[in-house]
Amino acid sequence: MAKILVLDDVEDAVVMLKKILERKGHQIFGFTDEDEAISFAKDNQLDLAILDIKLQKMSGVEVLRKLKEYQPQIKVIMLTGYPTVESARESLSLGASEYCLKPIDKNELETKVAQVLKGGKAEIRVG
Repeated sequence: MAKILVLDDVEDAVVMLKKILERKGHQIFGFTDEDEAISFAKDNQLDLAILDIKLQKMSGVEVLRKLKEYQPQIKVIMLTGYPTVESARESLSLGASEYCLKPIDKNELETKVAQVLKGGKAEIRVG
């Protein structure tokens, strides 16, 4: 199936996303550190990245920008517990495929990942 990078500053969130997506047959590379995730993406071809917007060193939007430099074709799902129209618009303008609110439930995550991997359209849902 797909090679997916997961980046969230909360280890439990990474573990949860990894478990859900591995059950669907995906290969998951989980990170809590932005620099490690970006470095991994420089050297490894990925199909999808799932990025939290609120991180420790930089925003998920900044990580998105860097990932797109190294892998312009990568599909990206942004996750946030703090949605704003501005972050949604910026994420989508930089090439994010989807912008979802946390907590995201198992079924929604599975559906969004499947849609994005098939080339589905991005949606903005804020608040």
